[in-house]
Parts: sequence; C-alpha cells; structure tokens
Amino acid sequence: MAVTERPEVEAKRPSLLRNKSFQALWSSEALAGIGENAAGVAYPLLILATTGSAAYAGAVGSAQLLAQGVMSFWGGILADRLDRKRLLFVCGLVRAVLLAVFSVLILTGPVNIFVTLGIAIVSSCCFGLSMPAGMAMIKQLVRPDQVGQATAQNQVRWFGAITAGPSIGGALYGVGRALPFLGACFSFLASALLMLFVRRTPRPETPAGGGKHLLGGFRYLVRDPVLRPLMTSVILSNLAFNTVGMTLAVIATGKARGASEAFIGMTVSVAGAGALVGALLAGFVIKRVRPSYIFIVGYWIGPVAAVLLMTVPGVLPLGIIVACVYFRGPVINASFLTYTTRTVPDALQGQVLGAIVSASTIVSPIGVFAIGAIFDAWGPNWVFAVIGVVATLGALPTLSRGIRTLNSRELFQ
Repeated sequence: MAVTERPEVEAKRPSLLRNKSFQALWSSEALAGIGENAAGVAYPLLILATTGSAAYAGAVGSAQLLAQGVMSFWGGILADRLDRKRLLFVCGLVRAVLLAVFSVLILTGPVNIFVTLGIAIVSSCCFGLSMPAGMAMIKQLVRPDQVGQATAQNQVRWFGAITAGPSIGGALYGVGRALPFLGACFSFLASALLMLFVRRTPRPETPAGGGKHLLGGFRYLVRDPVLRPLMTSVILSNLAFNTVGMTLAVIATGKARGASEAFIGMTVSVAGAGALVGALLAGFVIKRVRPSYIFIVGYWIGPVAAVLLMTVPGVLPLGIIVACVYFRGPVINASFLTYTTRTVPDALQGQVLGAIVSASTIVSPIGVFAIGAIFDAWGPNWVFAVIGVVATLGALPTLSRGIRTLNSRELFQ
C-alpha cells in the first residue's frame, strides 16, 4: 500500500526562499544581467561619442546579438557535457577581466572602434555560453513542485535587469565613460563569486555518438508536439516585438509626431514597466490559468496590439500598448520554460535550452534592421502593419492541437 506524505512533514520541507543554492544562482545571474545591460547601453553611447556614427553603434549592437545567439547553441551543448557550475564561474571571470581591461583602455587613451567591437563580441559570447547552463541548473537545484515558481522568479531577475541595467549604465556614463564598464566588471566578478555558494550538481551523462548529437536540441524541439509550434511562435514574436526594435519604433514614431526627448523617454519607460509587472505576476498567473489559454491569448495579443499601434494618436498611448505586449512576455516565457524544464530529460536540458535561446535571439537583429529600414522608407504605419502580419503568423501555431489540449496545470505548480 502506498504511503502518502503527512501534511506536517510536507510543511517542514524548505521553501524556495530557503534554498540557498538556488537563491545564490538567482543572485549571480541577476548581477550578471545588470552588468550586461549596463554595459549594453554604454557601448553605443561610447561609440557615438568617439565616432559620431550611428551605423557603427548599430553594427556593434547587432554583432552582440548575433554572437549571443550563435554561442547559446554551443553553450547548450557544453551545459550537457561539462560541470555547469564551473562553466558559469569561468564565464563570469572572463567577462570581469575583459571589462576591467576595457575600463583601463578607456581611461588611458582614445578608444579604438575595433577594440570596442572585439570586447563587446567576446563578452556576448561568454553570455551566450553561460545562459543555457544557468537555465538548466534550475531543475537540479529545486524540487519538482517548485520548478514553476523558480522559473517565474527567474523572469523577475531577467526583466528587472533589463529595466535597471540601462538606467545604471546611463547614469554611470554621465559621470565618466569608463564607469559603466568598471561597474559591469564588478557585477561579473560578484556573479562569479556567488557561484561558489551553489552546490555542485551531477554532471549529465554524455550521450554516445559525439557529433551526431550536436543538433539534438533542435531535433527534440521539432519532434515535440507542444514545443514545435511554440518555438515557431517564439521566433516570429521575437522578430516582431523584440525590445530593441520596439524601442526604436516608439522613439522614431515619437520624433515624427513632434514629441520631446523627455516625453519619449517617459513613454519608453512606461513600455518597459509592463515587462517588470508581468515578471512579478508571472508566478501568480501560471498557477491559476490553463497553459493553453496563456499561450493562445498571449500570442494573439500581438496582432491586436499592432492594429492599435497603427491607429492610436499621440505618443504616450504607444507606450501603454507596448507595455501590454511586454506584460505577456514573462508570463509566456515562464510557462514555456517550465514546460521545457519539466518534460525534457536532464541529459538534453542544456541542448534544448541552448537551441531555444539561439533560435529566438539570432532573429532579433533582422527585426531591428527591418523596423529601421521600413520606417525610413514608408513611415510608422507601415512598420506597425508589417509587425502585425508577422505577429499574426506567430500566433497561428498556438491553434495547433498540441497547444489547444495542453491542460496539465500540475506542470506549472
């Protein structure tokens, strides 16, 4: 006869907040994210100040996204073959050293555009290599019933860094050009040191066959009846609504409508606040709403938002609409990553997560370039019209049977 665990025994099981290893990992990744975003806003400011070329600044940003996307694929493979804790520790140290050297170069002489490009790319490569390992460790550090809560907490870390990092980087840059990079250096160093407080997790069994398993993560995504349509939605949604491209669209539209820089900045902040609110509420939502509803409603918000962006007057309403789009992001991400973490075998966790990050990131530069080119050629209405078409194509896969019948709420609790 099966023995059920008594309520008083269950009550004594440690909560997620008392899980020191997970909280150390979360804090480490949060510091790394703040440093990444602080330096991310400082690179274009530095390039614009030293070269006066927006094209150079855009090229560095696109190169960073491409490097991150490509290296996430390899990072996923390494996460399933190496010690994940050690991989995160080494990547953090390398990034700290890079930014320390770059800070010294800025303080001692003129900045070379190619040196800046090299530092930015290598740092992004480390970011891409470490990201799948950090995501894959969650399943090993928390109880199965805490995976959804842990994934939702990770969304707070991710979007909190996106919100706080640029503000910190911009403020430090206003004091001194080297300060945001020096601050990022200390963030990466602290991030690496915090990994010493994370307990060592078992190394996954290395699959036999070597090279033929390099695409194992993508093969798994293609075969899974839920992940396959969701990945299509993720890729197309990132193409339409990536944060860099939407920020560019809002800024350019605000300028075209005669808004001041301060008002445009407030509008962008309103839009960004939507993501942070979504991250804070993600855990609450995924515990109470069927996953099929989250995915279907979440992705169909995109086409509706695009129509509204085409038709609403003024500038501030743009920020409110984009905030609604951003709000859905953490909720969808938390649901998607929880399903992935709970269903994918641990030996494939890194590869699958690396494939997800790589495929969703590598399309972002295309979206950014397309938004700028369409705006210059035809104006904001055509930008939002094209975004609406892409968003609709991204929402259609959510009507597949695999997603419509996804009702296992226990996966997200």
